[in-house]
Amino acid sequence: QVQFVESGGGLVQPGGSLRLSCTAPRNIFGMNTIAWYRQAPGKQRGWVAKITLAENIQYTDSVKGRFTISRDNAKNTAYLQMNNLAPEDTAVYYCNVIPSRENFWGQGTRVTVSS
Repeated sequence: QVQFVESGGGLVQPGGSLRLSCTAPRNIFGMNTIAWYRQAPGKQRGWVAKITLAENIQYTDSVKGRFTISRDNAKNTAYLQMNNLAPEDTAVYYCNVIPSRENFWGQGTRVTVSS
């Protein structure tokens, strides 16, 4: 079973920043669009940022201007720089490809934004 491995979450105050990282096996990471997804309590999981192999990038409106996605194909790693965090960003954050593959989901990394 292939899985992404996410890290970098934590507790942060509103307005703060975090940088998330995720890795996957080279044969997966190097052939696909990578996305960061999140699942807030009581809500469905959805992507918030995605980056193609050519580094074309899209964000959902809820994070545009605050989050920055990037990828380092040599390290099989994607990043999500999150600035000006708000309580509504509280969620478990995951990486997966686009479209997502059920067997690729990892454990995620929890982000809690609270004062």
